[in-house]
Amino acid sequence: MMNPEKRRAFFEQLKANNPKPETELEYSSPFELLIAVLLSAQATDISVNKGTRELYKVANTPQALLDLGEKGVRPYIQHIGLFNSKGKHIQETCRLLLEKHGGEVPQTREELEALPGVGRKTANVILNTAFGKIAMAVDTHIFRVSNRTGLAPGKDVLKVEQQLLKRVPKEYLLDAHHWLILHGRYTCKARNPDCAQCIVEPLCGFKQKTGKGKVRGDI
Repeated sequence: MMNPEKRRAFFEQLKANNPKPETELEYSSPFELLIAVLLSAQATDISVNKGTRELYKVANTPQALLDLGEKGVRPYIQHIGLFNSKGKHIQETCRLLLEKHGGEVPQTREELEALPGVGRKTANVILNTAFGKIAMAVDTHIFRVSNRTGLAPGKDVLKVEQQLLKRVPKEYLLDAHHWLILHGRYTCKARNPDCAQCIVEPLCGFKQKTGKGKVRGDI
């Protein structure tokens, strides 16, 4: 497990490389981000952006999307995995936002998780990215980086989330989610991590790293 000095140096390096990390999902309001995150489950940010870029030109408020209906939304998202169930979740979410929250995205975990299709990870993304609250949305990339490096090992995503909130130095907590997901997406990849080019490689406790960045199996 990474010691406190290494953890601080780990995030110092990530911050130096990317001082203001941001999500790769395109949005201009908390509501647009919520819909994008709902669509992003088991899908790439690129595919989601391709759909929302056009969808939001037509409808980018709860009422407008509700008026568009499932059939109206479908052409914009049908290239995204699980688009039928996601389309239903979007409609129901819009209805609940209008009925219970005045058309605004709520800012508490409990209220967010009460929306269709919104689980703990999605709620954490919204809380952190849209509202600037400290939250750790552990996806497969963050889970892998946390376990591989020794930063915050855990057998499940909730344990990793709890460990990260305890172990990440306070001054880096707000942006840690974005640094870790980007690091896992582009450098500490599942099957072929780029260890040779990794800026935090000297701090990493991964035993299977090689000069070529290839590993036996994946996490």
